[in-house]
Amino acid sequence: FYLTPAQVNSILKANEYSFKVPEFDGKNVSSVLGFDSNQLPANAPIEDRRSAATCLQTRGMLLGVFDGHAGCACAQAVSERLFYYIAVSLLPHETLLEIENAVENGRALLPILQWHKHPNDYFSKEASKLYFNSLRTYWQELIDLNSGETTDVREALINAFKRLDNDISLEAQVGDPNSFLNYLVLRVAFSGSTACVAHVDGVDLHVANTGDSRAMLGVQEEDGSWSAVNLSYDHNAQNEHEVERVKMEHPRSEEKSLVKQDRLLGLLMPFRAFGDVKFKWSIDLQKRVVESGPDQLNDNEYTKFIPPNYHTPPYLTAEPEVIHHKLRPQDKFLVLATDGLWETMHRQDVARIVGEYLTGVHHQQPIAVGGYKVTLGQMHGLLTERRARISSVFEDQNAATHLIRHAVGNNEFGTVDHERLSKMLSLPEELARMYRDDITIIVVQFNSRVIGAY
Repeated sequence: FYLTPAQVNSILKANEYSFKVPEFDGKNVSSVLGFDSNQLPANAPIEDRRSAATCLQTRGMLLGVFDGHAGCACAQAVSERLFYYIAVSLLPHETLLEIENAVENGRALLPILQWHKHPNDYFSKEASKLYFNSLRTYWQELIDLNSGETTDVREALINAFKRLDNDISLEAQVGDPNSFLNYLVLRVAFSGSTACVAHVDGVDLHVANTGDSRAMLGVQEEDGSWSAVNLSYDHNAQNEHEVERVKMEHPRSEEKSLVKQDRLLGLLMPFRAFGDVKFKWSIDLQKRVVESGPDQLNDNEYTKFIPPNYHTPPYLTAEPEVIHHKLRPQDKFLVLATDGLWETMHRQDVARIVGEYLTGVHHQQPIAVGGYKVTLGQMHGLLTERRARISSVFEDQNAATHLIRHAVGNNEFGTVDHERLSKMLSLPEELARMYRDDITIIVVQFNSRVIGAY
């Protein structure tokens, strides 16, 4: 199919969302100006999720991308629940007591999060009571454990990730008398999801990452050019430290079978993830849960098999790696994205494309034709295209959309080729997945004036 530019735009813009942080008395007191986010599915339904929320009882903003595998159930649950666990972990003791008393006495609860959601971002109403009860048990434990010290953000993030993963596992083991919910909690636990989450509070930026989605900072150098700073490390076979960590946790006798064909036990790409109880539970527990579970679970091939060389579980953890960065005036934006983006683009190009988009300034680099023989006519075409691109760059009102346009439509010269974009976006569902992955992007813009004032 050949798509017109208007059709391409309507596909690219279908899931875009923007949020501007409100100003007070004409002044913006937040270090975040706002964010743009977008998603482009390759799977049907899309297995990626995204979340953004402002913490109402503490300062700070939470943003995250979640890349699901073996279905979207786990990514969905994590996108709905993780921020509540983080927010609760950050609350002072007296606020937790206030919330618990309100629940005890049937009074209205203090709102903890203000969500910033696209209408397409689904929330499961049926599971909300179950999710709430698990969360309440968690804050009750936090109240009992009160040490009187203020919570360290790094610890809060790690505790929240681990606790939610634990609850996902526990809910699946306990099951639910309601057959719909029972099937849901099992689907959540047997599917999996990575998570890359940022918490921004003043000049303190924390990134908690589990898996292979990524966070990257866009920095504007003194000469106006753009550079990228990594704020997360992929947890996969390409990360030597991660391979070492996995090997350290299991006996020497398993050394050869732990990582095969760059996958955990020869099966899983990310070495850290939520859910995926196939890589966490003992074989007995897996069998017991699947046998007592609903029939739909037995029909699912994924739940039946046991990974090869499965001797000393757990092989997988949801514990995040947390990186802290103090924001500086030259730190202009943060990009959080699932691996669908990083498979197609280098972080340096991402920094330049978003930086130029946000400032509207194009540093004209000499046209590079990298070893291609180029005729004068082709050169003229490239220059004409460059001029057209500068005038059309503002057709995207959203930085994440602009980035997706480049990720899917870039040609070998690094410019968006409409024909390529049209082909990639009109691939039928069963083919799309062979050419690209789901892409989910959040671009957070920082307020240099406020950061400078710190």
